[in-house]
Amino acid sequence: MKTRIMLYVDDVDMNVEFWVEEFGAKVVARQTLNGGYQNVIVGISAETELSIFPKDYVRIYSPEVDETVPSLMFFSNRFNELHDDLLSAGEVSEVNGVLTFNFQDPEGNYFVVAREED
Repeated sequence: MKTRIMLYVDDVDMNVEFWVEEFGAKVVARQTLNGGYQNVIVGISAETELSIFPKDYVRIYSPEVDETVPSLMFFSNRFNELHDDLLSAGEVSEVNGVLTFNFQDPEGNYFVVAREED
């Protein structure tokens, strides 16, 4: 089963670049929306994709949708490498026996990476 999470951002291109450069995500699709807006889908893993929409588009065409950024936790077996490579990586802490750290995207939203056990 694949999961696609919709993220609403101010700057689509900047956020796509962040996920591609920092996490090695791959651009899966680019879609032109009403009004000339762009939606970009990036694959984080075989099971997880982020569908990145501009907030302006959501406000105009789907005003009923809450623009709040979801609280996401990514599990990775590249935990140490990601922590070392992400400029915005926070301190490593243990939560219920699992090592985690947070990081920020270019718009200041916080997400979490947890160490995936082999």
